[in-house]
Amino acid sequence: DIQLLEWSSWIDFNQTTIDKVPESEGVYKLHASMKILFIGSSKNLRQSLTQDLTNPCINNNSRFSYAIIETADNIRENLLNEYRNKHEGKLPSCM
Repeated sequence: DIQLLEWSSWIDFNQTTIDKVPESEGVYKLHASMKILFIGSSKNLRQSLTQDLTNPCINNNSRFSYAIIETADNIRENLLNEYRNKHEGKLPSCM
């Protein structure tokens, strides 16, 4: 249930901070200027966030938050549906 997720605080999106993220399954959100850019899930959060560093849509001023949880793909879909419901059916700008 997405209401029960324990999210990290918002963290600056760079290699130094990503290196401190656990190599665990979970979900994550990236934002800049108070706008969600991307919602993802992964079997290895650190690896996925490192790969996202090369995404040209995500700028250097971005921040991220993550939650460690099994069945991350299902939770990601719930997060995307919640986002769509709040934003007239649209997805985050980098998706």
